[in-house]
Amino acid sequence: MTRVVLDANVLVSAVLVAAGNPARIVAAWRDGDVELLASPAILDEVARVLHDPRLQRRHGLDDHQIDLFAERVRSAALLMPGKVEVKVVPEDPTDDRYLACALEGGADYVVTGDEHLLQLSPWRGIVIVAPAAFVATELPGDGLDER
Repeated sequence: MTRVVLDANVLVSAVLVAAGNPARIVAAWRDGDVELLASPAILDEVARVLHDPRLQRRHGLDDHQIDLFAERVRSAALLMPGKVEVKVVPEDPTDDRYLACALEGGADYVVTGDEHLLQLSPWRGIVIVAPAAFVATELPGDGLDER
């Protein structure tokens, strides 16, 4: 089964836009078509972003619902311990958390919209792609949504 690390912004986009490619990837994970790898640092970032008051007004979830979403991801994803450290993205060291999780979990893909990460692909055998490219390559359907 394909192992994938999703950038926090991809997970957040799945919450915000139910019909986009990020949502299709999350649905594929929920359906058992892909295996999601995550780390405590990634999940903390997802919760932090979703708790932003400006985003909360947009997605309409209260603090309890956000915590439930983060806990569902935490309990259903393959949670990496976060012991691997890499220093690959000097322009944005927080991006290293995705590469570390992917390396630690033997991921096939990192799915992100972050240019710092996308320009590294492939990195140590891990393909780094935007959500639309992942959908077009790995999921059934047309993948026409360019998000």
